[in-house]
Amino acid sequence: MTQIFEAPDRDAAARSRADRGPAILSRGFRPFFLAAGVWALVGMAILPPFFAGEVAVPTAFSPIDWHAHEMIFGYGGAVVAGFLLTAIPNWTGRLPVAGAPLAALAGLWAAGRAALFASAVIGRPAAAAIDAAFLFVFAAVAAREVVAGGNWRNLKVTVVVLALALVNVAFHIEDARSGVAYYSTRAALGLVVVLILLIGGRVTPSFTGNWIARMGAGARPAPFGKADGAVMALSIAAIVLWAAVPEGGATGAITGLACAANLWRLSRWRGLAARRDRLVLVLHVGFLFAALGFAAVAAHALAPSLVPYGAGVHVWAVGAIGVMTLAMMTRATLGHSGRALAASPGTQFAYGCVVAAVVSRVAMAMLPEYGLAFMHVAAGFWMLAFAAFLAIYAPLLVNRHGPP
Repeated sequence: MTQIFEAPDRDAAARSRADRGPAILSRGFRPFFLAAGVWALVGMAILPPFFAGEVAVPTAFSPIDWHAHEMIFGYGGAVVAGFLLTAIPNWTGRLPVAGAPLAALAGLWAAGRAALFASAVIGRPAAAAIDAAFLFVFAAVAAREVVAGGNWRNLKVTVVVLALALVNVAFHIEDARSGVAYYSTRAALGLVVVLILLIGGRVTPSFTGNWIARMGAGARPAPFGKADGAVMALSIAAIVLWAAVPEGGATGAITGLACAANLWRLSRWRGLAARRDRLVLVLHVGFLFAALGFAAVAAHALAPSLVPYGAGVHVWAVGAIGVMTLAMMTRATLGHSGRALAASPGTQFAYGCVVAAVVSRVAMAMLPEYGLAFMHVAAGFWMLAFAAFLAIYAPLLVNRHGPP
C-alpha cells in the first residue's frame, strides 16, 4: 500500500506507455489531485456568501447540505480516486488507467460537481443520476483492476468505495424527502474516516519506520497485528452506531472507547522520533485528528447541550480528512514526479493552515455568538492551505518531471 508514494522500478513499462500521452493523463493522481485542490479552494470560497445569502447558487440543496456533499463526495471522492488509481497498478503489476479512460473518469467527476451546483435548474433526479455515476463507475474500474491482478487482499478498499457510492444515492434520496441529509452525511463521513484508519494506519507506521531505520533513531514502530485489527473493528462499530444514533450513553461509551484505542495505536508508532521529517509527522497529526474525532462525537453524545454536534463532525471532516488527504497528495505528488521527499516551507505552511482551519471551525461550533466570524476565519485558512498546495504542486501535476 505504501508504494503509491514512490514509483517502483517494475512500473517502468506502465510509465513508458503513459509517457506517450499528455502528462496530466499519465497517472490517476495527476488529474484527480489537481481537481481536488481546485475544488477545495473554489467550493470553500462559495460557501460563506452562499450561507449568508449574499450570492444565489442554482442548487436544490441547502448551503449546509451542498457544502457537506461537495466536501465529502466531491473533494473526498477526487482524493480517493487519485490515490487508488495510482496505488492499484503498484499492487497488481497491471498498467495504470491512463489516457482517454482516465479523462472520461475525471470528466464524470466534474459533471457531478456541475450537476449538484445546477440541480435546481436540471432537477434533482437528473442531478442525482449524473452525480452518482462517478463513484459507481470508479468502484467498478477499481474492482476490475484489483481482481484482474489477483490482488484480493486490497479488494476491501474497493468495497468501501462501493459503499460510499451507495451512501451518495442515499444522500440524494434523504435530502429530497426531508430537506436535510443527516444520516447519509454521517455515514459518508464515517466511511472516509474508515479509509483513513485503514490506509493511514498502514502508511503512517511504515514511513515512520523507514525514516527511523534510515536515521538510526532507535526502535521501529509496532507492526500491524491482531490488536490493530481489533481496534479497526471497534472503530467501525463505533462509527456505525454514531451514524445511526449520534446521541446517547451507548454511542458516547463506544466512541470514547474507540478514541482511546486509536490513541493507543498511534502511541506505538513513534511519531515524535520522526518529527524532523514533516512529511512523516503530518501523517501522525492526521491520524491524531481521526482519533480525537471519536472523542468529540463521544462528548456530544454524552452532553449534547455542552458540546455541539458540529464540533465532532468537523474534527473529522476538517482535521482528519483535511490533514490526511493533504499529506497523502503532497507526498504522492513528490514521489511520482521525481522530487525529493521533503516538505518545503510552503508545504508546511499548507499543513499549518489546515490545522488552523479545524481549530477555527470547532471554535465556530463552540462559540455560536461569534459563528459567522469564525466561519470566515476557518474558510480563509482552508483556502490558504489549498492555494499554497496548488501554487507548489499544480506545476508538478500537469508537467513531466524527471529526477532533480
